[in-house]
Amino acid sequence: MSPIQQVRRVFARKEPLTPMTPVEQLRSGGLPLRLAQLLVGLWLYGASMAMLVRGRLGLPAWDVFHVGVQRHWGASFGTVVIVTSFAVLLLWIPLRQWPGLGTLANSVLIGVAADATLRVLGPQDGAATRWGLMLGGILLNGLAGALYIGSQLGPGPRDGLMTGIARRTGRSIRLVRTGLEIAVLTAGWLLGGVVGVGTILYAVGIGPVVQALLPVCTRRVDLARAQGGGELEGR
Repeated sequence: MSPIQQVRRVFARKEPLTPMTPVEQLRSGGLPLRLAQLLVGLWLYGASMAMLVRGRLGLPAWDVFHVGVQRHWGASFGTVVIVTSFAVLLLWIPLRQWPGLGTLANSVLIGVAADATLRVLGPQDGAATRWGLMLGGILLNGLAGALYIGSQLGPGPRDGLMTGIARRTGRSIRLVRTGLEIAVLTAGWLLGGVVGVGTILYAVGIGPVVQALLPVCTRRVDLARAQGGGELEGR
């Protein structure tokens, strides 16, 4: 098989994302590899957020909000991300949702990774460097998102809020996500967050990047074993 055929075979994988409770996520097999993938994905996600911040060409909606809050609070960017994550988790309570291991890890690790990366990168002034950070940040963010989603250990706080509202209201995911993104983008902009060409490119590009990479990154789980609670075999 040629290298091109091997690549096509990998991207042709159709491993499904499986709805599971937090307990089922832990019982569904292959936990060490899935946990490692989750942690790598979350760290890269935080690093990609820092790249977009240093690019200063526009941020995703939630990061516009984070930067806006940071301007008024004075805390580090990562601290704002962490506090916002736990504030969003409080909104899960009336939605009757339970966070998984991945949800809790997401709430802390991406903020830590973002601050660590911001310290390494430092402010950037060159136009070419800033564009490179923005475009690279979008691509890395898509890969990171596919990795942590594909670990099947629970959604992030913001994604869980979106799916929870959609489930409780009966509205479409697209409608709920659009409403949330507009709300936090507007709030962040009013607080002084950075809106620009990067905001538009992220909104247009992140979906296709995640969709292309998710089949490669999604780990196989055994829901029948998870529900039966029997002995698991790693995959």
